[in-house]
Amino acid sequence: MKNLRSTEEFQELVKEPLAIFMFTAAWCPDCRVIDPIMPEIEKTFPDLAFVSVDRDQFIDLCIEQDVYGIPSFLAYANGQETGRFVSKDRKTQTEIEEFISNLPK
Repeated sequence: MKNLRSTEEFQELVKEPLAIFMFTAAWCPDCRVIDPIMPEIEKTFPDLAFVSVDRDQFIDLCIEQDVYGIPSFLAYANGQETGRFVSKDRKTQTEIEEFISNLPK
């Protein structure tokens, strides 16, 4: 998974055909539970660009995107938000895969 390096990079990546942003933080225990399953999820959806966004490094971006709970996922396609899985609750691999599978094509 690619790590977001700048807000400008975020603005470019949302223009990709399909991009999933995972909002996370080093101190978040539920995020650490998800980390080991993400490579398998990425293999299941090889056409998607997966990007990790550090909440502490990009707090203004989180506010701008209305992401207040982590871990959270935002999906973009060609500059438009196509879905969000935003909450402070732990997410399972099945829930994440269902979220991605149900995104508009």
